[in-house]
Amino acid sequence: QVQPVESGGGLVQAGGSLKLSCVASGRTFSSYRMGWFRQAPGKEREFVASIGWSNSIKYYQDSVKGRFTISRDNVKNMVYLQMNSLKPEDTAVYYCNRVPPTPDYWGQGTQVTVSS
Repeated sequence: QVQPVESGGGLVQAGGSLKLSCVASGRTFSSYRMGWFRQAPGKEREFVASIGWSNSIKYYQDSVKGRFTISRDNVKNMVYLQMNSLKPEDTAVYYCNRVPPTPDYWGQGTQVTVSS
């Protein structure tokens, strides 16, 4: 299968915003819960946010609640992560995947670096 492709990362100052995008493959995209995950240097990859097929049920890691918003476009096979009020501890490589994650479906990720 074709891995998803993440984009939109970059270097931003604390308090700034970024919007990440993920284009996912597969005709059955809309049937999967999708999520964003991140991995900081020296740490395990962790869950950030997820969204159900209908855009209605969303979950967030406690540390990003109120700052990050996940959304999706099932026509374009896209998943987005709007990140506001960014903090240095948000620095990581961000990935999208199905939820629960499919082991062979990890993409290259997109680097987010937040300077203090």
